Amino acid sequence: MSNVAVQELAGVAEGSAEQKKVRKSSGPIAVWLGVFTLVGLAYALTRLYPIPQGSDTEYNLGLWGGILMLVLFLYPLRKHVRVFQKWGATKHWFLAHMIIGIGGPFLILVHSQFHIGSLNAGVALFCMCVVAGSGVVGRFLYVEIHHGLTGQKVNLRELQAQAGLNSNEVKSQLYFAPDVEKRLREFQAYALAASPNFLRGTWRFMTISLHRRGLAYQCNEELRRLLRQRARERNWDPQKYRRRVRSARRLVLNYLDSVQRVSQYAAFVRLFSLWHVLHVPLVYMLVLSAIAHVVAVHMY
Repeated sequence: MSNVAVQELAGVAEGSAEQKKVRKSSGPIAVWLGVFTLVGLAYALTRLYPIPQGSDTEYNLGLWGGILMLVLFLYPLRKHVRVFQKWGATKHWFLAHMIIGIGGPFLILVHSQFHIGSLNAGVALFCMCVVAGSGVVGRFLYVEIHHGLTGQKVNLRELQAQAGLNSNEVKSQLYFAPDVEKRLREFQAYALAASPNFLRGTWRFMTISLHRRGLAYQCNEELRRLLRQRARERNWDPQKYRRRVRSARRLVLNYLDSVQRVSQYAAFVRLFSLWHVLHVPLVYMLVLSAIAHVVAVHMY
């Protein structure tokens, strides 16, 4: 890893702190946990405070849930209609799209009370759950190929620069930890090597995150041991030792993260394109089933 690479990675760790916070503070586990929590909350509300069938409360919950689902169409309009593109930043639209995409299904779940009263209601509820789940998956794919929620798409050359892959210098900043440097280079070679076939490429894509986490732990433990030894030899105070450990740890984590993103970038682009092809028909199915449900409710 070169001097230029270290400077670039430091910039990623400090100058692009906001982008890192967006990616790490809203990881898959946290988001899915939030989704399941809201579903559990909706279920608890319907059991603690049952809503009489046919009441105004039940009707209004369904009405407002449906209105929120319709509001979701403003986001694609904003992307494709020039007039709407001047109304605020993309990240604010996308954030509102996600919040409304959770709020609408939440109201409809409470409206249904987790009970399917008719075939058209069951189809509409099923379509809504599928579209909402697809939206959560799409959100993860979106963040992987964009700068957080800004709407600015990441390009492969930019990711390579962040990882220090375009640098020609070879002087390592981890000269005191040759084993750590060797492990980082081996990970880079493994992550960026051409896949001999589809199955191996898919396996690497699915397991590289676990590989990165395990390697990061090993490197951090080795760096901590070596820096503790250097601290005793040079009489560092505890604050300086902790600062050096944090700096070395941040360098390793950002490097591994950047290499992983370069390795997975092309696959995420293809997956996002495929998701978009599948998501749009699901949305149309939801609209048609919701219309059928509303018509049936007012007719019968």
